[in-house]
Formats: sequence, C-alpha cells, structure tokens
Amino acid sequence: MPWPSNVTGQAGWLEIDTNFSASLSGAGASDARVKDAVQRVFPRLARQTGIPIAPHIAAGGGTATLTIIVEERDHRPPQRLGDNERYALEVSGGHAKISADAPLGAIRGIETFLQLVQQNTSVTGGTPSAAGFSIPDLTIRDEPRFAWRGLSLDSSRHFIPVEGIKRTLDGMAAVKLNVFHWHLSDDQGFRMESKKYPRLQQYGSDAMYYTQAEVRELIAYAANRGIRIVPEFDMPGHATSWLPGYPKLGSGPGPYQVVHAPGIHSALLDPTKDYTYRFLEGFISEMSKLFPDEYFHIGGDEVDPKEWNESPHIQAFMKKHGFSDAAALQAYFNQRLLKILSKHGKHMVGWDEVLHPDLPKSVVIQSWRGQKSLAQAAREGYQGILSAGYYLDLMQPASQHYAVDPMKGETADLTDDQKKRILGGEAAMWEELATAENLDAKLWPRLAAIAERLWSPESMTDSASMYVRLAAVNHWLEWLGLTQRSNLELMRQRLTGADSAASLDSFSSVLEPVKEYERHAENYTILTPLNRLVDSIAPESDPARNFRDAVDHYLSNSKSAADAEALRKQLQDWSDSARIAHPILEKNSLLTEDIPAADSLVTLCRVGQEALSSLSSDAKLEPDWKQKSLAAIADAAKPHAFMLIQIAPAIQKLVEAARIRE
Repeated sequence: MPWPSNVTGQAGWLEIDTNFSASLSGAGASDARVKDAVQRVFPRLARQTGIPIAPHIAAGGGTATLTIIVEERDHRPPQRLGDNERYALEVSGGHAKISADAPLGAIRGIETFLQLVQQNTSVTGGTPSAAGFSIPDLTIRDEPRFAWRGLSLDSSRHFIPVEGIKRTLDGMAAVKLNVFHWHLSDDQGFRMESKKYPRLQQYGSDAMYYTQAEVRELIAYAANRGIRIVPEFDMPGHATSWLPGYPKLGSGPGPYQVVHAPGIHSALLDPTKDYTYRFLEGFISEMSKLFPDEYFHIGGDEVDPKEWNESPHIQAFMKKHGFSDAAALQAYFNQRLLKILSKHGKHMVGWDEVLHPDLPKSVVIQSWRGQKSLAQAAREGYQGILSAGYYLDLMQPASQHYAVDPMKGETADLTDDQKKRILGGEAAMWEELATAENLDAKLWPRLAAIAERLWSPESMTDSASMYVRLAAVNHWLEWLGLTQRSNLELMRQRLTGADSAASLDSFSSVLEPVKEYERHAENYTILTPLNRLVDSIAPESDPARNFRDAVDHYLSNSKSAADAEALRKQLQDWSDSARIAHPILEKNSLLTEDIPAADSLVTLCRVGQEALSSLSSDAKLEPDWKQKSLAAIADAAKPHAFMLIQIAPAIQKLVEAARIRE
C-alpha cells in the first residue's frame, strides 16, 4: 500500500541474502536525499529479515542486487508541490532496478521495494528456500494520483516529543505521503519557540514547545524522506495561547491564560489594531525563515465572534469600513495577513471558513466541513485540499475513510479545469484524546488506507482487498519502529498490574472507542491522564470486523456445520475471557467502569450461541426468546465507559435469522 498504478507479475523471484548490494547512478544520483534513502535500505532489510546485511554500494550497476537510476537532477531545495514522484521497478533475473526521472521517484520506489520483501512459505521446486526472504519478479509503473497527500497533526492539545514526530514521518514516508501539516498553536498551547517574541512560548506552552533547533532537525529529517512540512498557526480564532504573553493582541478585556478544556473558546486576535499586524509581520518573517516550504497555514476556523460583537471599538471599526458581519471582518483580517505572507514568499492555506467573496483566489482552501465547500472553492477559482472524511480522531473504520474520494460526491460534477484545482487531501488527527503514548495507534494502520486513496488509481475501491493488504502493511510498519500495537499492549498490561493481561486483551479485542465526538461530553481536560481501557484499545477492532464478515458468510451461504462451530468457539473464547477478566476489573479502580462491558459481552456471546444452535439444528426457539434477545442486544450495543462492543450487529443478524416456534 498504496497499490501502484500498474503491476505485472512474472514467474521467478529475487532472494535477499547477505550478499545484497545496491548501486546508484544517473544525473540525479548525487542528490543527498537519494543517497540517504539507499543507505537506509540496508539496516531496514537486516531488521526485517534478521539477515546480517552490511551496507554495500557496488561500483558497477550491473552487478548490484538493487540498481537505482535517477535520470535528472532536481531543482534546489526545498521540495515543492508537484515535484516528479514517478518511478518504475523491475525485478527479474535475480536483480531489481528502480528507474526514476527525479530523486523523489527513487525514494518512493525504494519504499515499494522494501514492502515487497516477504518471508518464503514453501520449498517446492522452483521456489526459494523457506528459511529465507525474497521479492517476486514483477514490473511496476507507478506515479501518484494527487500531488498533495498529507497528514495534519495537532501538537497543541497534547505535545508530541520530537521522537514521536520522527516516527510519524517514517510511517508517512513508507506509505508515500508527502505533506506533514503541523498544527503548532491552539487555545491549549503555543508549541513553537519564537526568538523575536519569546513570551509566546514562555507563557503559552506550559513549558512544552519545540525549539527552533529541533524544528530545523525535523524539517531536514522530513525532507530526507520526501516530505514537506507546512506549519499552521491558528488565527484569529483558536488563539488563546498567543495572549497570555501578548495580551494587546486580544480583542477582549483579558486577563488571559492557556486553557486546558477542549472545545471552541472565545479569545480572538483583534483585527482592528495596527499593532496586531506589526506583530504578525515580525512573527511571520521569523517563521518564514525557519520553515522553507512555500505554503503557510493560518487556520481561520471556528471563529466565535462574541468578543468582536461585544467590543465597542471593534463595532465602530466595522461600521466605519462597512463590514456587515464578523465574516466580513475576518475576510479583512485574512486580506492583510495574505499581504504579509506574500511579502515573505508564502502561499496562504486556510480552513474552509476563510472562503469569502473578498478573498483573493491565490489562497488554498482546506475543506473540513464537507466536500460541498471543496467544490464551491474550485468553482470560484480556488485551489483546494480535502480533509472531510479523513478525520482519524473520529475513530471511524478504515473502510469509511477509504470510501471518501476528493473527486466524488459534490466534486464529481466539476469541469475538468475546476477538478485541476483540487490538489489532493489530508488526513487529520486532532489530539484532545491522543497522547504521545497512544498516537501511533490513532494513526496506524488507518492512515495507510487514506494514503492509498490519495496515491492509487481511482478504480481502487475494493475494501476487502484493502483490509487484507492493510493487515500485512500494519505488521511491516512495525519494523520501522511504529508502536500502534505494542504501546496499547503495554498500557493494558499496566492496568492489570501483576496479573496476566491475556484475558483483558481478548475481552477488549472486540471493543472500540465511541465514534465522532461523543466522548467530548466527558468531563476532561488536556491534563486528564488518558490511561483507561478506552485509551488502550485500537480505533477499529479487527477481530470484531472479521467476526461480522464470518457471520455474513455463514448466513448467506450454506450455514455449514463447520462454520457454525467456528463461530460458536469464537464466542465461547470471548465469553471465557470476559469471565476470567472480571476479578481483575473488580479490584482495579481504573477498570471497574468496564465491568458492564464485560457482562454485556458475556450476554452477547450466550445469545449468539443460542441462535447458532437453532440455525444448525431443527430445534426452534420460544417466541419470546427473540424479543428478549433483541432487547439484550440493544442494551449491550449502548456505549459502556465510552466503548462499543462491535460484535453486537453480527449477533443481531444471527438472532433475526434464528428458527422461532410458531
């Protein structure tokens, strides 16, 4: 993942062994990014295979195991939107060759090569040794569908240390994402060091921020992996953290302090003061020198106009300039901000609330409220990025994100010229409920499905195929050091203490966090420890999804005895694990809230087994059994400690199909 534009399989294989070597040639071979990518191949292969592979760059391309040819030199850094990422990969005759027009293509091709390494599974004639690793012979021609394929990551609500950012960048590069949109300020924290305005981080960060040296390191790290970093400093709303250090920027009376509660807060920058623009001129000048990318995100979303509406001097300013409402005043602010950004060579990006008739067409619109605003922006002449449908913090399944396409829905009827204005899309991870510990599990593996949607041909829509490949890619990503499984396991082991976590792992494997922003109803702040069971489970339960698929297969086919027995056994295993986990839940204050979930799982398993017994025999159940069972399912399907038991829909299907006495 992502699936390439064109793949042709062939008979044969390339075996990976201790003699593995690589060569690099062509006019673009001197590019530092490609050189570093080739050097990373050796330790990654060794780590994944366990084979001691020493770095070996062969002088002659014909003798190397992997030959990489980069035809052209790239323009001088930084990486730009639309840079050539096309490559070809050919594996045959015991050798592999990556051919690319430009350096980025070589970097993308290397990731495909590494994904193809697989452990041998048979020893029949004509196949490689079962003890080793190999790559199948094939030919790939590949290039991305969209030029902008990103992740928007919020480091403001919960600060993510540098190592966590690097790990995220590694995963992004592995699935060919190329934009890291870094949300660095919000009401809950200003996470960027400013040397010109040091009170921003001194008073707005709770002492958790990125130094400029760290940011330079991360920019270089990302660039080496073919990823652009686009900073976002949210304004004029979501701006509370600007104001404790510089209260004159605010439109309200103050005093100000960083907030820790989630939600939309009322503190705004004052768009009527020249002081505001002088300050922003100095800040943007400093940040523009630090962040080399040509795009600069100003946020612009969820502006609560309460302070503006209640301020006499702001209302007088609006009347003087003929501004009819707060949207017109925000458009004025954005126009002045755009001039500052343009002066420093930056293109403005803003969330779709910035869309306004007075806004110049050079601004890029990022749609988070739906594809309607993306289509509207394209019709009005703006370039756009889709994030609606790709919000990972909503805890939706990978299949739901996979079904969202920037060119479908409201955008399907655009003209060809209008469609060209849609640059691509970005997944979004807001961190009210994510920390450095469980961030990987919130991102992966679902982010890989979104990466495929933005890279691969539009025709790639088979979610069953996607899930099969996603499982393999999920394990492969762990060889990079991602912790989407291991950290959740560690969190659950902490909850069980000296007891074995096996029963808790099994019981919780069919649970998922509640969806959308239902958990925001909980009384928590950014300082609340996220150390409960709901925090230590994956957003999507693979066992529950597999069980639902197995039930559908059973009911739509022959209702075979073997399938029924497999379903019964699975239900018994889950029921047993919930019973065994019960004493652990009872004695740990962090787990007692999960007792109703365990009890409900036992009930669901019992009802499912009763339905299966009826379906696999001539026995018929009493008429009131169905009514009672459906009521029990409805109760079990309700959220328990902000978690859902995701086998409930499948159990309901079994009950609906059960044989009932007339």
